[in-house]
Amino acid sequence: MNIENTKAQMRKGVLEFCILCVLKEKDAYTSEILDTLKNAKLLVVEGTVYPLLTRLKNDGLLTYRWEESTSGPPRKYYGLTEIGKAFLNELNGTWKELSDAVNIITTQK
Repeated sequence: MNIENTKAQMRKGVLEFCILCVLKEKDAYTSEILDTLKNAKLLVVEGTVYPLLTRLKNDGLLTYRWEESTSGPPRKYYGLTEIGKAFLNELNGTWKELSDAVNIITTQK
């Protein structure tokens, strides 16, 4: 069994939730999202995040706007829609239940 594959699948399972959490407080462009995830030790690549952002936008959870940048081309800023905020609220409850269950199981003696 390939441990790296299993680890990658675990990260993918929470990536959508983490991206929505990053955008909870303020709009951000892709590089900011990636930096936040990397700083939290959630290793992801652009090739994974871009399609996920597009899917979340197409599902009505995210919106985006273009902003001019002083250091290069315009940047696409993503933000949560009202539907996205409600979806994230539901995911927060689910995450707490799942996290509590996993903690109970993994800390049993």
